[in-house]
Amino acid sequence: MNGIVDFQRVTKRYAQTTVLEDLTLTIAPQAVTGIVGESGSGKSTLLQLVNGLIRPDDGKVLVFGEPLPSQELAGFRRRVGYAVQGTGLFPHLRVADNIALVAKLAKWTDSDIESRITELMRFMNLEPALRTRYPHELSGGQQQRVGICRAMFLRPEILLLDEPFSGVDPLMKRDIHERLIALLAAEPATVVLVTHDIAEAKRLTQELVILNGGRIVQSGSIADIERQPANDRVALLLETGNAL
Repeated sequence: MNGIVDFQRVTKRYAQTTVLEDLTLTIAPQAVTGIVGESGSGKSTLLQLVNGLIRPDDGKVLVFGEPLPSQELAGFRRRVGYAVQGTGLFPHLRVADNIALVAKLAKWTDSDIESRITELMRFMNLEPALRTRYPHELSGGQQQRVGICRAMFLRPEILLLDEPFSGVDPLMKRDIHERLIALLAAEPATVVLVTHDIAEAKRLTQELVILNGGRIVQSGSIADIERQPANDRVALLLETGNAL
């Protein structure tokens, strides 16, 4: 059965390095799927393929049941939210302008933009006074929340999260998780989360994909993988949170 995202024997290379190799994977709609694995295992590349930032060298990537468009890519990306490690906020833009950047490109009205900024900042527990601050005037946790607000602004059908909570202290991270869970309950989306944090994956995801060397080592529900890990390294990963 097709998912909202389907990788069909996908291979991606950079020069002589194969980052993903013969990868077949279905991402179920309306679920949070975690992607874990060591650095260089192809996690971020997988997200970039979903968003059309790069193209596969072999195989097919289907999103919304269709191949990635060769034209009108901007319209396609409005259906896909993207939050990255380090937030990716523009340092010269105030918080409100960072959050609303995609809406201005989509030609939303000023009143709709203002309403949506207020709504999202409330969801993510950001004080209204922060609207006029620049990213460098925010804490790391606040910056991460702003990044989530921007990624969710257009109510995307797919939300891609590339280690967006790294570098945040555990208590702040848990609070951001709770805010994100509440936001997704109100505005459901298919979420693909790249993370090194196994505790985070267990807290947020329903499905888990474990990559190593550009290949899938194991995938399925966390409960199933914990009950029957593919090998000792997977078992150790789930037990300790250490990279493969």
